[in-house]
Amino acid sequence: MSAESLAPLDRAAILTLVQSQLAEILEKSPGDIIEDESFEDLGADSLALIELVEALEENLASYSAGFHIDDEDLEGLVSVRDAVNYVAVKLQVA
Repeated sequence: MSAESLAPLDRAAILTLVQSQLAEILEKSPGDIIEDESFEDLGADSLALIELVEALEENLASYSAGFHIDDEDLEGLVSVRDAVNYVAVKLQVA
């Protein structure tokens, strides 16, 4: 799929992506994933976060070739909001 045929990616779309991927990993409803909630409060352990990173890298590769979340950056991501903000900055999304 070419970048031209992709829906524009904004912060809301990134939030939806993070919520849906995390919901799938944690076997929850996307509506149960609140932006202000910490990964710990959601019950996401380090393995779940690694799965989230892999899913985001795979899903976002079509927007940014070689999209990658650095391991050292992962330590600073403690909430859904942190993950969304990180991706938005990395992809230069307003």
